[in-house]
Amino acid sequence: MLEKAIIAMALLRILSGSIEIFAAFLMLKFNEIEKALIINSSLAFVGPLILIITTTIGLAGMAEKVSFGKFFWIFLGVSLIIYGIKK
Repeated sequence: MLEKAIIAMALLRILSGSIEIFAAFLMLKFNEIEKALIINSSLAFVGPLILIITTTIGLAGMAEKVSFGKFFWIFLGVSLIIYGIKK
């Protein structure tokens, strides 16, 4: 039987991928560079948000298996990824 955290993480990734595919279809439909850039820029919000949520769900599912010190390093790593994306 699948764990609830795994199901939630997978569903979020499916949602994220569906949003990406829908955005690609919108770009093709509008066929304008300006609108395509707006759509693409909007996706910059979705990606990091999904990353944070799925990581949080995964960490919550592992809470009893991971020490506090490891949580710190995982949080730091995710923070650096987000910082790198934004800068």
